[in-house]
Parts: sequence; structure tokens; C-alpha cells
Amino acid sequence: MDGTAVAPAAGTVLNALATGRGSAFAIDMYTTATVELTDEPGVTGIVAGSPDADTQLIEGCVSRVTERFGDSEGGHVRTESEVPMAAGLKSSSAAANATVLATLDALGVVDELSREAAARIGVEAAREAGVTVTGAFDDASASMLGGLTVTDNETDELLDRATPDWGVVVWTPPDRAYSAAADVEACRRVAPVARLVADLALDGAYTRAMTVNGLAFCAALGFSPEPMLEVLPDADGVSLSGTGPSFTAVGDPGELAAVRERWRARDGEVHTTRIQQEGATADV
Repeated sequence: MDGTAVAPAAGTVLNALATGRGSAFAIDMYTTATVELTDEPGVTGIVAGSPDADTQLIEGCVSRVTERFGDSEGGHVRTESEVPMAAGLKSSSAAANATVLATLDALGVVDELSREAAARIGVEAAREAGVTVTGAFDDASASMLGGLTVTDNETDELLDRATPDWGVVVWTPPDRAYSAAADVEACRRVAPVARLVADLALDGAYTRAMTVNGLAFCAALGFSPEPMLEVLPDADGVSLSGTGPSFTAVGDPGELAAVRERWRARDGEVHTTRIQQEGATADV
């Protein structure tokens, strides 16, 4: 029983660390999961290109799905990704979503579960693995459903979904930052600003929301806002993504060319992509 699925990465509109409400949007960068189920007990996993990576999350996703929809089969899961880990681009949510769908595909029940419910399985596994502070339902829902989502991560409720037609530029510096190690107390100090950002997002002012979010969370998490300030004239919105260190800028693809050139002068990698509207899929 084999299954394969892909799930997109995501960028941030609102970081949920301050209030529990978050917002994210899927981007055209992908993680692929391949699952092989067997009658033998136990699940093993590997992250392609990172033999020492922690595989508790993806193994937990397989186990949760087989316990609920199969006969607690064991097996093996392998993920490979163009999404850098610990870069603020929701690599854990993409890996979890792809693994959940691949396991459902292997069991032949991928169409029997709503995409929201499938995302919640990955969120449960992420909490158990300790790779998230908030549960990251905002990131997981954006990756699973595509487009842009606004969520309450304390109740795992989807508050809104939209499909803005954005070009996206991503700058990822060489350093890494792990979400589970973020200074939660510092983030909670910007809660009044985060509530404003949530109101803006729920009113549909997504680009204004993400820019305000970026300035607030750069301050809370100790990142320089300079990468934002240098591209603001040419982007509709720009923000620190997640807990960093990546930044994302959105807007008209033609106007974002200037953003790309400015960020290319910095150390690290620059990706030009688009918002992804379809979400995760096992149809690969």
C-alpha cells in the first residue's frame, strides 16, 4: 500500500504567537511525501538530503492516520522538499500535510476526509512532536487548502479564506530560526498590534495587515526591519515570515522585479513565485 502527496509552503500575514489568531498564504514551493505501509509494526521516516533531521512529526502523521482510518499499519515515510527548514516558510506544516494525504492515499481513503480535517491531523502531530508553539493551524490550513486563510489556533477554527492573485518574492538569509524556540513572551507584548492585524485581515486588507505584522514581529523577535523598509515602495505588502528569518513580499509580479533585485544584493537565496490556490493534493 503506497501513497504520494505534495503540499505547498506558506508565508505569513499574521503571526499567531501573540494572540492565537493567525493568517498565512500558500506559495508555489513544495514538499513531497511518499508513504509505504506494511503489516509490520512501527513507522520509520527520512527527510531526503537531511539524514540527521528529526522525523518524529512525519512518523506521527502516519501513525495517527493508520490508527484512525486503517488497522494501525506500520511503514516508512520519505519526504523531499524545495522548502528550506527552519526558515519561516512553514516547512513543518507542508511536510505534515503531504504525509497525512500520502497515508490516506495509501489506505485508499483520501477522498473520505475533508481537507480541513486532514490538516488538523497534522496539527495534532506537530503539537505532539513539539515543532510548534501555537499549533500552526493557520500555516497548515493555508498549505492544505491553498490561497490565504485566517484562523483561530486556540480552537483550530477557520475564520476566513481568500484567493488573492499575488506575485511573491521570498528572501531567505543563510541563518535559521526554529519556531519552537521563539520568544513567546516577547511576542505576546505586541498583542495589541496583532489584534489590529487580525481586524485588518478579516476586513480583507491583507497586504496592510502583513506589513504591520512584519514591523511588529521584527521588533518582538529581534530581526532588523531593514529588508522590509528597502522594498516597501515596490511591494503591496511585506513581512517577516513566521518566526523568521525569511521575508516575503507580495504584489504585482512586474513591480516585484525591483524587490527581487534589492534582495538579491543580500546574502542568502531569493525565490520568485506566486500564491498557490489549489493547496495540497494526492493526485500526483
